[in-house]
Formats: sequence, structure tokens, C-alpha cells
Amino acid sequence: MKPSKRPEQIDLLPYMGKWLLLASAVATLAGSASAFFLFALEWATAIRVGHRWLIWLLPLAGFAVGLLYLRFGQHVEAGNNLLIDEIHDPKKVIPLRMAPLVLGGTVVSHLFGASVGREGTAVQMGGALADQFTHVFKLKHEDRRIILMAGISAGFASVFGTPLAGAIFGLEVLAIGRLRYDAILPCMVAAIVADQVGLLWGVHHTHYAITSIPPISAWLLVAMIVAGAIFGLTGKVFADATHALSAWVKKRVRYAPLRPVLGGLLVASIAWFFGADRYIGLGIPTIVEAFRQPLAPYDFLGKMAFTVVSLGTGFKGGEVTPLFYIGATLGNALGPLMNVPIPLMAGVGFVAVFAGAANTPIASTLMAMELFGAEAGVYAAVACVVSYLFSGHTGIYRSQRVGHAKHRHAPEGIKLGELPVYRKAQFEKAPADTAEP
Repeated sequence: MKPSKRPEQIDLLPYMGKWLLLASAVATLAGSASAFFLFALEWATAIRVGHRWLIWLLPLAGFAVGLLYLRFGQHVEAGNNLLIDEIHDPKKVIPLRMAPLVLGGTVVSHLFGASVGREGTAVQMGGALADQFTHVFKLKHEDRRIILMAGISAGFASVFGTPLAGAIFGLEVLAIGRLRYDAILPCMVAAIVADQVGLLWGVHHTHYAITSIPPISAWLLVAMIVAGAIFGLTGKVFADATHALSAWVKKRVRYAPLRPVLGGLLVASIAWFFGADRYIGLGIPTIVEAFRQPLAPYDFLGKMAFTVVSLGTGFKGGEVTPLFYIGATLGNALGPLMNVPIPLMAGVGFVAVFAGAANTPIASTLMAMELFGAEAGVYAAVACVVSYLFSGHTGIYRSQRVGHAKHRHAPEGIKLGELPVYRKAQFEKAPADTAEP
């Protein structure tokens, strides 16, 4: 190609115009979908709280959603992992039916008491809606990757009200240790516009307050390092347990719609007979409490168990809000033990467990600053980075690639879901390589 004599900034103008328009269009759709979704979740939660007996219909609801996905959603059941795969290796435009299927499946899950989140739904709706522009504008592979990333950012930002974290999440979640800066403008525009669209629709995001943030001290930084390691290990346990239960259930229950029936029976029985309603649904009231007063030190374990069972047996939703719950309640328990104010440790745990489980320390730090104020940034950054390191090469998204290994060697480009098999093969091969001739 013949080099242009025009200044590079002139050639940049058409590029900026194209992505400002495309990203804004994606954001408008994703932000509107997220707003409808959040209103539907509020309705479902209010109905469930007012009619506690509905939890006994959770197994039936799980069967209905499982049957729906078996008949119409097998190509989109991978959810967030499908989006990540398509960004790394574009093959086929994501069917639009992903959006209504995950929307309906998640609302039903919350209506009857499953312990699931909401980010997965918003991200999948954003990605599915964004990918339809591939048909409309005949986008090439590289542009399709970028618009999918913009859809992810728009969905994440609009469901949590954190545009900066949403923008970076779309760049950071794809691969460990590597950001895709070629999509930074579309992701930033999509996240900001989607958040504003949600606000225009009347969405109100939960306010989490850290009443006072103490000045930086040596002890507080040490406490953040120790707590960050605990948060990272907690994120790893959550991710590994969810994947292990899912694999175990799939192996023993071949008919997919029956899997959430079993999980639903277990969740409903424990919640009803042991009064464990605080561990079902989103659990936002408990998260808010974690910033205000001491809670039972086992709350994080209860939420983890309920969420692992719900997600591992096939209920639809997301992992992030349960991770916020787990992190905030664990931080609430650790605060007094480490002589750290409870609100501060709850806020740090809120983002740090997510940072370790999703391998997104930068997005998580920005989220802390957006939710709690810039003063929390240093504490959150230390805990999120340490959590990211201590969670190892595992995570809630099995299609996430290794861009740059954390510490122990891992092949570049391998999926997290494939890494255990690779390491097992390397371990079995090692004795033969070192044996005496």
C-alpha cells in the first residue's frame, strides 16, 4: 500500500467517526436491554420475597429453562465463553436468540430463588445485539472482534453503573496479562453511552458506602496484601468448584433439563428448612449490610455454596454479583481480625474476589474507585493485584486465554479450560524425558 502524505490525524477521523457511531448504536441497544432486565429483576425479586413458597417451584423452573435451551439454545448455551471464543477465533455470527433466552432464563432463576448473578446476562445480551451489526454492515473479522468487545463493555457498564470498569473489562477479560488496545475507543464509548442510556430509562444502581477511608499506612498496605491473597484463593475455590460440579453433573445426568431439577431441589430444601433465604437471589441487602455492621463470619461460605450449586447445575445468570457478596461478607469477617475498618475491608473484598476469579485486576480497581471514591483506589489496587496473582491460572471464564502467564509457565494462547489437561500431560511426560537411557 502506498504511504499517505496526509497527516496521520487526518486519516484517523473516518476511523473515529465510524466507531463513535457503531459503538453508540451498540450501547443504545445494550443499555436499553440492561434497563429492561434490571426492572424485570426488581419485579422478580419483589414477587419472590412476597411469596416465599415460590422457591418450591425452582426445580420445575429449572427444568423448563433447561428444556428451552435444549430445544432452541444449544448453540448459545456457552454464554460468555462463546463471546470470548468468537472474539479470539471468529467463525459464526452469534444468534440473536441468545439475548431473549438468557434474559428469560435469568429472570426465571431469580423469580424462584436460584443464587445467580446478572452480569452474564447483560454481557451476553450486549454481545448478541452487537454482533447483529456484522450482518447489517458486512463487517470484516477484525471489526467484528471489536464490536463484540464493545458489546461486552456496554453490557457490563450498564448493569453495574460503572462505565470505566466496563470499558476496561471488555479489553481485559479476553486474555490473562494482555489488553487489546485496538478496541479501546469503541469499548470506552460503548460503556459510557450504555451507562447513560440506562440512567435515562430510570435505572437506579445500589449505593455502597465506605463511610471513611483512613490514610495510607504500612499496616494497612500489609493487611491488603494478606487479605488479597485470601480473596484470590477464595475466587479460585469458587471457580474451580463451579466447574467441577458442572462437569460432575454433566457426566452423571445426561439429560440436560434434569440437572437444574436436582440443583433446584437442593437449594429450595436448604433455604426453606434452614431459613437460608439470605443466600438466594442477588443478595444485595446483605451486601449493603456488610458495609454497615458485623455479619456472621460464615455468610461468604453460605453464598458460595448456594451459587456453586445453582450455576453448576445449569441455572442461568452470572457469577459477578455473587462474587461481590462473597467478597464483601468475607471482608466483613476479616476486618476486625486485621484491625481494618469493616467498611473498607468489605469494599476491598467486594472487588478483589471478583478480580481473582475473573482475572481482571485493572477493571476491578476502577470499579472500586467508581463505587467507593478515588481514595479507595490504592487499597483496592493492592488487594486486586495480589488476588489476581493468588488465583493462579484458573477463572470463571474457561475460554479466557493465557496472554502472558502470571508466574508458573503456561503456553501462550491456551484456554484456561484446556490448561489442566496440558499440565497433566506435561507431568506424565516429565519422568520419561528425565529417565536414564
